Amino acid sequence: MKGPAFRVLALVMALMVAQPGPGMAVQPDEILEDPALESRARDISAGLRCLVCRNESIDESNADLARDMRLLVRERLVEGDSNTQVVDFIVERYGEYVLLRPTTDGANIILWVAAPVLFVIALLSAGLYLRQRDTAPDPSAKGLSAEDKKRLQEILKD
Repeated sequence: MKGPAFRVLALVMALMVAQPGPGMAVQPDEILEDPALESRARDISAGLRCLVCRNESIDESNADLARDMRLLVRERLVEGDSNTQVVDFIVERYGEYVLLRPTTDGANIILWVAAPVLFVIALLSAGLYLRQRDTAPDPSAKGLSAEDKKRLQEILKD
């Protein structure tokens, strides 16, 4: 396949690959007139998880729930809440799972500490295993017993 058809197909494929992923899902009717408040809203919504999409922020998600959460964030900011108060309100309403970066206090400290501790334990276990393996006697160094040598000779004759 050569010629103009190939070039067109290559161009179409290149454009499909170069197509940007989903951009910001914030709709024009959601954007606040005050640029400072809008900037704060974007900062807050970038740290909140869409409960429908799981690993997307509400700023990137097109889900209806994400839109509702974006509107709620902007509503609270217009009412005069600080960023912390807005996040606290959202967490109180939807639970701590809504945070893309969970807090490090309370029971969450176990989650933050568990991975590094388990990694260190795995490294120590691997080191001990390798050390024991190096110092273990070589089972083939003993050689074969007289009975095993005789049996081996019989097998080799067949």
